[in-house]
Amino acid sequence: FYTDLKVLPASGKNITVTSEQLQKLKGISGIKNFSLVLEEKALVQNGDYQSVMYLKGVDENYRYVTGVADHIVKGDYDLGTEDAPKLILGGGVEGALGIQADRNIFVLKIYLPRKSNTEQIDPLNDISNDSIRSSSAFRIQQDFDNKYGITNIEFVKKALKIDPDQYSGVEIALNDPSQAKKLQPKVREIFADKYIVQTIYQQNQSLYAVMNMERWIIYGVLCLILVVAAFNMIG
Repeated sequence: FYTDLKVLPASGKNITVTSEQLQKLKGISGIKNFSLVLEEKALVQNGDYQSVMYLKGVDENYRYVTGVADHIVKGDYDLGTEDAPKLILGGGVEGALGIQADRNIFVLKIYLPRKSNTEQIDPLNDISNDSIRSSSAFRIQQDFDNKYGITNIEFVKKALKIDPDQYSGVEIALNDPSQAKKLQPKVREIFADKYIVQTIYQQNQSLYAVMNMERWIIYGVLCLILVVAAFNMIG
C-alpha cells in the first residue's frame, strides 16, 4: 500500500504540484513511475448502513506504483470516470456497508467536506453530496481494509472544488527500492521547503520502531538465557 517514496505537505492537507515539477521528476533516473493522489475523509451510506472512511482519489498510474491492484479479492480494478465514478473498497469498509462490492446493484451516497471560509457550516456549499457505485474490494492489511476507499481523482477534485494543481501527495515507485535513500535528496531538490519527501520506512516510522524494539528485547532475553545456561554448565 505504501510506495518507495512519497511527497507530502510539510503542513496542512494539500500541496501544489506544477507541471514543471512533474517533468523534472520524470527526468530522475531510477524512478519507475509516480501517481498523484488526493485524500479526504468521507461518509458513505448504503441505506441504513454507513461508514466513515478515507476516500483516496488516484490517477491512472496508481495501479503501477502500489500493490492494490494485485490484492483485489472481488471484482476488477475499475476507478470509473469523473462523471461516473466507481469505488474500490477495503474489505472492512465493504463489510460495514453490508454489500458485496462486485455485485452491488444499489447506488451508494457519499459525502465529502469542502473547505469553508466561514465559521458556520453551510450544508449546501460546504458538504458535497454525490452518488457512486462500488466496483471491487481489496484486502491487504486490516489497517487499510477498514480505512480506505479508492476512486477516480477527478471525481474527488470536482466534489471538493479545489484547484487543478492541488493534491495530497505524490507517490513514487522506484526501479530498485533499495535506492530510496539515495534518490530521496534528488526528489527533495525538485520541491521546496513546503514539501516533505519520505521513504517507505519513514511513512511507517511507528511500526518499524516497534519492530526494532521487539528485536532488541528478544536479543536481550536470549543473552540472559545464554548467561544462565553458561553458569549452569560451569556449576
